Amino acid sequence: MNTVTVQGDRLIVAPRGLDKLWSFTRQLDIPLSSVRGATVDTGVRREQRGIRAPGLAIPGKYAGTFHRDGERSFWNVGDPVRNVVIELDGTGKYHRLVLTVDDPAAVEKSVNAAL
Repeated sequence: MNTVTVQGDRLIVAPRGLDKLWSFTRQLDIPLSSVRGATVDTGVRREQRGIRAPGLAIPGKYAGTFHRDGERSFWNVGDPVRNVVIELDGTGKYHRLVLTVDDPAAVEKSVNAAL
């Protein structure tokens, strides 16, 4: 599970609990200028993630950095339906973030409103 907040001109993603350990990430701090948008996606867990490095990949739980088709994505997903995808412009470390959150619709709305 993750906490996603907009603070000023930054998007802050903080994995919670053991997800920090599994994803090798305490927090992601991304400029809003790099964010293209957010979308609720209940079927994203069925997508191909690519090669994991570093992180965790077991059935039902994917956490960490995944490389696929020359792009790097951050995944921290453990719920089948409460997921949001945040697309980035690729100028930073990641091209997209795939996250399980408490309220995907609220995260989608707050991120897109901040843009």
